[in-house]
Amino acid sequence: MNKVVTRQHVRASELPADLRGEIPPSALVTVTVSEEVTHDDRKDPIQLLKEYHQISDKPGVTSEEAVQRVRALRDEWDD
Repeated sequence: MNKVVTRQHVRASELPADLRGEIPPSALVTVTVSEEVTHDDRKDPIQLLKEYHQISDKPGVTSEEAVQRVRALRDEWDD
């Protein structure tokens, strides 16, 4: 996740020269820093879902079982 830090009323003189640019050293500035997310920082989406929903230890169904359930529900409507 991105982490954002914001500081208000910082003297421009406290900033490194390359960040300060043409801002006078006595000026008050607001500084916002956000962390960049690289590809290496991202988790597998399926793993995130498993962690969030804690489905990793719940029993699942096979494709065949799912198809049978759907067909049974569909057949109920055919009557």
